[in-house]
Amino acid sequence: MPGARGWPGPGGGEIGYMDTPTMWRATTVQACGLWPFAAGSGSPMTGVPLGQHLYTGATVCGDPISWFTRARYISNPSLFMLGMPGLGKSTLVNRMLIGLSATGVVPLVLGDLKPDYADTVRALGGQVISIGRGVGGINILDPGAMGAAAERLGGTAGQSLAAEAHGRVLNMVAALISVVRTRPMEDHEQSVLAAALHHLRERTPSGRAPLLPDLLAVLQEGPDRVRAVTLDRGDDTRYRDAVDPLHRSLLGILDGPLGRTFSSSTSTRIDPAAPAVCIDISRIGESDTQLTAAAMLAAWSDGLGTVAAAHALADAGLAPRRWYFTVLDELWRPLRAASGIVDRIDALTRLNRALGLGDAKITHTLKDAEALGSESDRAKARGFVERAGMVVCAGLPRAEMEELGRVVGMSRREIDLVSSWSSPPGWAVNGGNEEPPGRGNFLIKVGGRPGIPIKVAITQTERDLHNTNSRWAAGAQIRRTTPGATT
Repeated sequence: MPGARGWPGPGGGEIGYMDTPTMWRATTVQACGLWPFAAGSGSPMTGVPLGQHLYTGATVCGDPISWFTRARYISNPSLFMLGMPGLGKSTLVNRMLIGLSATGVVPLVLGDLKPDYADTVRALGGQVISIGRGVGGINILDPGAMGAAAERLGGTAGQSLAAEAHGRVLNMVAALISVVRTRPMEDHEQSVLAAALHHLRERTPSGRAPLLPDLLAVLQEGPDRVRAVTLDRGDDTRYRDAVDPLHRSLLGILDGPLGRTFSSSTSTRIDPAAPAVCIDISRIGESDTQLTAAAMLAAWSDGLGTVAAAHALADAGLAPRRWYFTVLDELWRPLRAASGIVDRIDALTRLNRALGLGDAKITHTLKDAEALGSESDRAKARGFVERAGMVVCAGLPRAEMEELGRVVGMSRREIDLVSSWSSPPGWAVNGGNEEPPGRGNFLIKVGGRPGIPIKVAITQTERDLHNTNSRWAAGAQIRRTTPGATT
């Protein structure tokens, strides 16, 4: 009789290694002939189907919102993903975006830098808004969805939301001035700005949003309300000395490196009823860091204001309750663009539970945080990983994994596994069609639990919607069709 590994003895043969049998999942109707001879795999099955367990072949499902609300595996609906370029990080998040949209969650990509998600949002029937010079702009003085919701609510709730919208506008103007100056505003300048915005809001007709040139006109006129906070005591020279630096900075926004992106009416407002929203800022050049920072700040302010307005209407029973999923890809770019971005993301990671909003942040390594200008910003950025409910790793160098292991707690075997995925492809003999060995492989870490290694295989539809190498593919097509070209 053969043993578990074959026939022992002369003329026989035993196998030294037994492959783990492939695991399949089916309903009792589909697999009725096998029932009840089945066993659970232990892999999480709540959330978006992500891929197969690398060792057992079992299906693994998960996303930060489902694991927070339904499974309660995590205490914070956030995901932080790290990995070397080209290994499929944004592809996995794109799958979560599609899956969550099917459950009624609204994806928000508030600043698509490549763009990676615009085609997916269009396919979902969502709204894509382009921001950039000559393409589209945002009026940072426009209260947007919050203003409309405040008028609809009326009463005390409406007044409260209108006051919050005013504070959001004030913070946005202050953030843009900080981007232009590359340093924060002075405290007395913020008082002047608040008074000017109050005066401007009171004199602007209902149904019309003021513009930055209108704010400049208020500073030029110097109404009593604005003069009072400058302590000019009736002396016009003292007033001009107090407001001229602020005046110059606002002129810098209108006529400086930010162009006219923020000087006119909002080109396209966010539709609160859209099933998905993507603000595409990919037409802004990578070297144009100031405009990138300003566009990111404006997009996040407008997007989160829309979320706040939707929740206010839902609280009053005037709109259905909705959850949101924000995606911040290529995190290193906005982090380096301006310190105001770090503060906004830091606040989001602490308050997303109260906002009914899950988030996914994607970057390459922990060292991206070390390039920030100040130690306070670096400390805030390091906290993104520590507070994340889920940490997902693609291939990373061993030194990076050692550092990450000290933050999230990884075993030696997990460090060795993820490090092996960062190896380059072999020297292919067929002209270079070999993929990196770690592409599509991820390790999901939640707290101190053992990591879940998965393999993601994307569908052709996902490949068409989310091809981050599309320009290279076009170049290959040109080379193949050029007479005399070789492959």
